[in-house]
Amino acid sequence: MSTRETDSETADVLVGGGGVAGLTAATFTARAGLDTTVVDTDESILARNAHLENVPGFPGGVDARRFLDLLVEQAEENGVRRRTGRVTDVERTDEDADPSDGGESHGDADPSDGDAFEVSAVSDGGETRTYRADAVVAASWSDASYLDGLGVETRDAGSKTYVIVDDLGRTDVEGVYAAGRLTEKYHQAVVAAGHGAEVGLTVVHDSETPYYHDWVTPEGYFTDRGREVPPGCEEIDAAERERRDAESRDRMREAFEGPHPEPQRTHPSLVDDELGRLDE
Repeated sequence: MSTRETDSETADVLVGGGGVAGLTAATFTARAGLDTTVVDTDESILARNAHLENVPGFPGGVDARRFLDLLVEQAEENGVRRRTGRVTDVERTDEDADPSDGGESHGDADPSDGDAFEVSAVSDGGETRTYRADAVVAASWSDASYLDGLGVETRDAGSKTYVIVDDLGRTDVEGVYAAGRLTEKYHQAVVAAGHGAEVGLTVVHDSETPYYHDWVTPEGYFTDRGREVPPGCEEIDAAERERRDAESRDRMREAFEGPHPEPQRTHPSLVDDELGRLDE
């Protein structure tokens, strides 16, 4: 097994976990202009779901794997880099940081301050890759042991360990956040998406990046009232609105043109499928 370590990669935000919460958080930080990388094993628990039936906007439900594919496509469309690997360790790189002070400080991860964390991730082949980032979002389920070295506060509940966060997703260690089921949120895709969005926005605001809302408005919404378009917002004219609408309809038709090409997944303990319940 190889343990060769490759050159490190830098980002403003490193998200550990590419499920619903992680991808949503990453999409929001990337859209706000923060350089964002997601590291995940490409094994979201969502793929085990046979059919999502309670996600807003899908009255007939939606194939869970297709929904996940669309989340990935949207994240990448907005500039998120995805890297395959399992995060194994997160360390502070700023020498003055004292983990014992973590309980007194929340947030304030400023990309202009330099890279505050070094994140290690191991690929399936055993190769270790390092990443440097100013903010880290833990969105993996169900392992958060890679945060142990930082002294992040957690809560054990039987075989599960949850990361303790404030109302906006900040842990007790400055610059470290957590989102989704890892923070003891309800085990539902829409809840994970909502919390991921909230945590992503928290990272944006803590970074002091000029930002108002992620909002696309019709032409003149701000400027016709003598206001500048706020950071994060955009005004588009009728022609551009119609172009985007047509493109979105075309892409959705393409996405839902036929059944998902990959076989249905199930619980890892049933991978042999002795009962023959899965797709061939």
